[in-house]
Amino acid sequence: MHMDALFNPRSIAVIGASKTPGKIGHAILTNIIKYGFRGRVYPVNPKYDEIEDLKCYPTVLDIPDEIDLAVIVIPAEQVPKAVGEAGAKGAKVAVVISSGFKEAGRADLEESLLEYARKYNIRVLGPNIFGICYTPRRLNATFGPQDVIPGSIALVSQSGALGIALMGWTIVEKVGLSALISLGNKADIDDADLLEWLRDDPNTSVIMIYLEGVKDGRRFMEEAKKTSAKKPVIVIKAGKTRRGMQAVASHTGSLAGMDSVYNAAFEQSGVLRAGNLEEAFDWARLFSTRKISKGENTIIITNGGGVGVLATDACEELGVKLLDPTEELKKEFMAYMPPFGSPRNPVDITGQATHVEFEGAIDVAIRKETIDNIIVLYCQTAVADPMKLAEVLIKANKSTDKPIVAAMIGGEKVSEAMDVLKKEGFPVYPTPERAVSSMAAMIKWSLRRRILEEKTG
Repeated sequence: MHMDALFNPRSIAVIGASKTPGKIGHAILTNIIKYGFRGRVYPVNPKYDEIEDLKCYPTVLDIPDEIDLAVIVIPAEQVPKAVGEAGAKGAKVAVVISSGFKEAGRADLEESLLEYARKYNIRVLGPNIFGICYTPRRLNATFGPQDVIPGSIALVSQSGALGIALMGWTIVEKVGLSALISLGNKADIDDADLLEWLRDDPNTSVIMIYLEGVKDGRRFMEEAKKTSAKKPVIVIKAGKTRRGMQAVASHTGSLAGMDSVYNAAFEQSGVLRAGNLEEAFDWARLFSTRKISKGENTIIITNGGGVGVLATDACEELGVKLLDPTEELKKEFMAYMPPFGSPRNPVDITGQATHVEFEGAIDVAIRKETIDNIIVLYCQTAVADPMKLAEVLIKANKSTDKPIVAAMIGGEKVSEAMDVLKKEGFPVYPTPERAVSSMAAMIKWSLRRRILEEKTG
């Protein structure tokens, strides 16, 4: 019930709302309003009678209606009392934006906050965070960008500044989010709580976590394992090095822990560990299609021999199994290439190929039961229109439950075609290596999921 109020509140009080542009209290209130929140919004600040045409209340206790969620943007010293008042008013969750707690050497203030929370039975997200965004509810209670693109990727970040930056990046890269949650100091609500809720959220297909440390390792592993059996969990674990661990301690007050211990825990719980942010988002793009690989047999279709070789090397390095086509299958592919093409794997339909030959070869791969996964590589040529190929890929992706990824290399027209694909939710990448890496993650997670189903089924 408490976590439902975090993602699906009927009413929100913004404690510390401001009329002054540039203030966090102003940014959060306007984001909630302008993103189209479907519920009641109550600014709270004794300085004002109204903000943004909404009646403003001196305290949360003066609001005449029930409150589900309190967003708190006031000086740290005042936060514990405000949490207590929000709880007394009946709020289920307090989102504490304010900084100046454990991360600033004030562990006593954070403990005081928790005492009020326990007394009034209210959960706390934060402190030291940028807020929460849940697009299905049109909830953007953050001081980040307003125009977050709806989608099915949930992003959980322990770092506030990084989370805000990634909000902007997802808009530019046309990545759709179901949720974006800032955790900060994790005084109360932590990654495990969010995993428990998000795994049953029908609007979320994949969960990404930027992690510096965990509060309760055993519970995190339990929730991660349960969640990984239903949908992928991708973790970017910071603090791999000695200096990195020191930086984590000074950033959010978390204990980073030995990296090897985290690696073992992730492996046991089915979590996919990405090496960096780029890799994590690459994988999430493919997982957001909600497809599951049914096997390991993979085919590469390309109009360039060089990119085919690069992709082959990447497959070998990442353990992606390339199917050896039968003579019958080779003949089917040969119908879409000149005599000097190659029907082996990679299937090289050569630089003479138009979108028509790509479509024919992709259709063969879709129809063949021996092929589980499809990687399409395109190098820009004068004969193959990238926009027409984009149309082919979108159509093919909708026609099959097989995972399909593409890498497109070229100039401005290719960039425009990739934008169209991204808007349609098609997983497209600028290099063959990134396309292969994403497919490798899909195959790895799908295989783990099948093994887990067999053990529990």
